[in-house]
Amino acid sequence: MELGSIIMYVIIAVSIVVFSVLTVTTRKILRSATFLLFTLFAAALLYFKLDYEFLGAVQIAVYAGGIVVLFVFSILLTSHPGDNSERLVSRRRFLGCVAAVATFAVTGWALIYRCGQAMASLSPMENPTIHEIGVKLMGSGEDGYLLPFEALSVLLLACIIGGVVVARKR
Repeated sequence: MELGSIIMYVIIAVSIVVFSVLTVTTRKILRSATFLLFTLFAAALLYFKLDYEFLGAVQIAVYAGGIVVLFVFSILLTSHPGDNSERLVSRRRFLGCVAAVATFAVTGWALIYRCGQAMASLSPMENPTIHEIGVKLMGSGEDGYLLPFEALSVLLLACIIGGVVVARKR
């Protein structure tokens, strides 16, 4: 790998981490949606850097374009976007931190385990094609991700319905 490629990857990775943290820590909800938009653009840059132009374009069109606009509309329907949100006060902060660390550890282990399996099946310098990625993502077999993808779509639908219900009560 050349040094410029590594530096670019580090810049993109750091921007994803920084904007993700800013998304969940800012107290202004519209600013949070903007930081989410920057995070999604940085993820699209990562796809472009890996020469997956189609996935980068889909990331920008669907997520950065469609989902963030949906979030902004639901924010405008349900709250006053300029107001600061209330500071959350919790007596169970330690328990939340322990749960977050445990979730991070389990997710990291699963990611390393699955990536290890995927990398073992590929030759050292072979990148998967878009077709192979699509078969893995939309497959319903042992290594397929169709069920989690569908569960996520149902979850997003439930969030949209919940937002409409909350907006109607006001």
